[in-house]
Amino acid sequence: MKSVLTASTLALSLLSANAFAHDEHAPSVGKPGDAGKVSKTVEIDMNDTMRFTPATILVKRGETVRFLVKNSGKVKHEMVLGSIKELQEHAALMQKFPEMEHSDPNQVSLAPGKSGELIWQFSKAGRFDFACLQPGHFEAGMRGDIVVK
Repeated sequence: MKSVLTASTLALSLLSANAFAHDEHAPSVGKPGDAGKVSKTVEIDMNDTMRFTPATILVKRGETVRFLVKNSGKVKHEMVLGSIKELQEHAALMQKFPEMEHSDPNQVSLAPGKSGELIWQFSKAGRFDFACLQPGHFEAGMRGDIVVK
């Protein structure tokens, strides 16, 4: 019984630490946006040439943007918002665990031929990044930037 209690306590500790670590590594680019406050819509195409179109997006500080994202390719692609450091770390993790599935508010993952949306509020000015983190896609240059003024 004591070992079950110890194992349960350890598991809860690890889960709590993991949740805390996740908060610490939340995207630095802003926060999930409210669909009712969208002030700009941007259409993004992802394709098998490992490119986003457009690759550079201009927005205003405080603006809530609806990204209408389409995968016009024949393989799975995703659009993930984050700093270049966050994206590099996540891409490295995806290389180690290519079947990893996740659903975070700062990303949209799409099967070939599918469309989706991502609504985001950019709370501070600066230059931010987005990328496809499917194994090998980031390394092949599938990334872009968002300039917030």
